[in-house]
Amino acid sequence: MEIDLQKILQTYIAESDEHLVRMEEALVALESNPTDERLLEALFRGAHTIKGNSASLGFSQVTAFAHAFEELLQRFRNRAIPVTRDRVTLLLSAVDAVRQLIPAAIKGEEQLTPEQATLLVQLEDAIPTTASRPATIHFQPNNADSKTMRRYESQPGSEKNDTIRVDMAKLDRMLDLAGEIAVAQGRLRQLLEHRGSAGAETWEAHEQVERHTLDLQEQIMKLRMIPVGPMFRRYVRTVRDLAQILGKTACLELEGEDVEVDVSVVEHLKDPLMHMIRNALDHGIESAAIRENRGKDPGGRLILKAHHESGNIVVQMIDDGAGLDRATIIARARRMALVAEPEKLTDPELFRLIFEPGFSTSATVTDLSGRGFGLDVVRRNVEALRGSVAVDSRFGVGTTITLHLPLTLAIIDGFGVGVGNETYVLPLHAVVECVQMPPQTALQSNGQGVIDFRGGPLPCVRLRDWFRLPKRNPRRENIVVVEVDHARAGLVVDTLHGARQTVIKPLGRQFHGLPGIAGSAILGDGRVALILDIAGLIREVIRTRGEVERALTSSAPEQYAAQ
Repeated sequence: MEIDLQKILQTYIAESDEHLVRMEEALVALESNPTDERLLEALFRGAHTIKGNSASLGFSQVTAFAHAFEELLQRFRNRAIPVTRDRVTLLLSAVDAVRQLIPAAIKGEEQLTPEQATLLVQLEDAIPTTASRPATIHFQPNNADSKTMRRYESQPGSEKNDTIRVDMAKLDRMLDLAGEIAVAQGRLRQLLEHRGSAGAETWEAHEQVERHTLDLQEQIMKLRMIPVGPMFRRYVRTVRDLAQILGKTACLELEGEDVEVDVSVVEHLKDPLMHMIRNALDHGIESAAIRENRGKDPGGRLILKAHHESGNIVVQMIDDGAGLDRATIIARARRMALVAEPEKLTDPELFRLIFEPGFSTSATVTDLSGRGFGLDVVRRNVEALRGSVAVDSRFGVGTTITLHLPLTLAIIDGFGVGVGNETYVLPLHAVVECVQMPPQTALQSNGQGVIDFRGGPLPCVRLRDWFRLPKRNPRRENIVVVEVDHARAGLVVDTLHGARQTVIKPLGRQFHGLPGIAGSAILGDGRVALILDIAGLIREVIRTRGEVERALTSSAPEQYAAQ
């Protein structure tokens, strides 16, 4: 029988990575609970599995590391040596080395680096050659560790024979085909409606095919959904290491690990979460001495949680640190000239400024933060996912950063609008209401302005002018009120097409970075509709309006003030 070595190696990489992530989490837990026998047993099984798989593939150096890892764990199990922070650090370094060696071994480059060779010697030297085994002692782990172990033990070897690994490219292609079928169905429906001669049986057959198409699309989407837990657990090690570098003590708690989201969203979440964790540890969590003086536990507490809400996924990073200081943010905002009177802003409005490029309240620049671009990366990455970010903080108590994200990047619940011969799709979650534009309402020549809406000001932009479409005077215009992060704006359009579920098509590289554009979609008649990035569009409108106002005030301040 012919053996597909490439598939074997792919499975080996995936399974090894899963074991290494779980071993990291178990090692961090073991550091706080060195007497938990189930943690040791689970770690031993992970190391033994990697050793056996690596040996069967002839990867001698990976096998050597796994064997040394296994031997040291055996001494822990026998109570020959105690579990210490230094030994846990050594084992975590061994995990890093194995993670580096596996892809090198597959490429045929398994030679150890000097650092890896030194680490292997340190690992072997940490194993005592002679030690008597004391009487077996049974320990009762606490509830939190029992939960960790149940989760860990349920993972190794849990795959049943009725599950398979599927290449993401194949799932992407299946979803594309399902989208194409949906487009074809839409075109067929339009043809049937236009001709008007189809009988009842034809319409019944057509509607049945439409239902099956929707079911197929839904099932493919379910295949793409994965729990966020495995990604969340990767940051347990991150928090432990970064806290040590900063001379602090902190732990990460996870909630909502079973919440599922599209695999593409998970991949795009990794960088934002890393920046949020770094920011929380560097700026939020205080040192142990300061925390004790404030009556807090010396060890900081970070919570990474997820839950579903109104068809979206909500991810929160919560810390019990120092919280945001209004006075410091106001002073920084004034120095950067971000707003004219920052002290008049509400807390949500003021706290949003920390996501501006270059904004930092840190007096010094470190390897971890201080340049003011970490949270800017968070905002931009989240908005690229058609999501939003919000901050809630209490000075001296802690900070919560909340991300609202779509469950999938492949399909959008959209609201179609028409401008001339063009159709645009707005994310439905951002649409607040639609009203007819009063005939006497006038905007500036560039299509922007502020109107009186329900007793308050509403910034508006006419999409025809914004996208520089041919000038026309439609008999009626409509205002679509949209809201992102408590900021509202009105988009002036010609017609309202209503809500629709749309398969998203990515734009080509030449269209990347266009302000206000998030993607495209194929309509039922085969035409292309642009999907608007509401957060980016609002930001661009505000920026453009601010530049015009500054230019007017600097050139003719008295005239502008009169306006």
